[in-house]
Amino acid sequence: MEIKKICVLGAGLMGNGIAQVCAQAGYEVALRDIEQRFIDGGMNTIKKNLSRDAEKGKITKGEMEAILGRIKPTLDLKEAASDADVVVEVVIELMDLKKKVYAELEAVVPSHCLFFTNTSGLSITEMAAITKRPERFIGTHFFNPVPVMRLLEVIRGRQTSDETVEIAKAWGKKLGKEVVMVNEAPAFVVNRILCSMINEAFFVLDEGLATAEDIDKAMQLGCNHPIGPLALGDLIGLDTQLRICEGMHRELGDKYRPSPLLRKMVRAGNLGRKSGRGVYDYSKK
Repeated sequence: MEIKKICVLGAGLMGNGIAQVCAQAGYEVALRDIEQRFIDGGMNTIKKNLSRDAEKGKITKGEMEAILGRIKPTLDLKEAASDADVVVEVVIELMDLKKKVYAELEAVVPSHCLFFTNTSGLSITEMAAITKRPERFIGTHFFNPVPVMRLLEVIRGRQTSDETVEIAKAWGKKLGKEVVMVNEAPAFVVNRILCSMINEAFFVLDEGLATAEDIDKAMQLGCNHPIGPLALGDLIGLDTQLRICEGMHRELGDKYRPSPLLRKMVRAGNLGRKSGRGVYDYSKK
């Protein structure tokens, strides 16, 4: 199957990055969201990313305009998905919401369309089961920032066909990603390990073992990490971190219980960089 047009559902942090790399790889892209402000924010981010690449000489101004020309922002689901070969779903990590989106998609997409979900840890099989095409449903988990991070986790559900797996792998490679195949399990590989580390850093902070700055410094210098776990949590989004921890806790037991401090911060609206404050204050940066 040849992929020509891709519909990306969600113009936020991950969605606009996925739309950008798809357009850079030569695909026609429809970028759809539910409010104009989300669309505008996503397109502005893409333009900033490409402008920076042009200034650095990585692409020409002409190439930048061509890439932007391949991205069509829209609020209309039918317009975005009615002729799509692939739909990449990048909505909030809530199972009920994702199921609702797939039910809506089934009414508008062509019969050959593949569903790729960018979930960071929810069940591929459970989402696929409510569609009419579970064999054409697969997980494609990107990492933030999408244009920079080279990894793509590909996760097959119980009924995902071998053909869909091969198409997803080839697509990921065309986007310039290194593809890692993962058996379905809560949080997959990277988040199973990474979010456990971030969660433990919140326990350490809550217990008063060290300051946030020293916890991050210790992990950077002691483990050769480019960024500390608390700063990384702020970058990912503490609400996203909490949802992943809650999913692992629900599926795998008390070993993955979310830190009470993490939960309190999310309840307070301190979500990290995107809200201006998390473990650290970004409001003046």
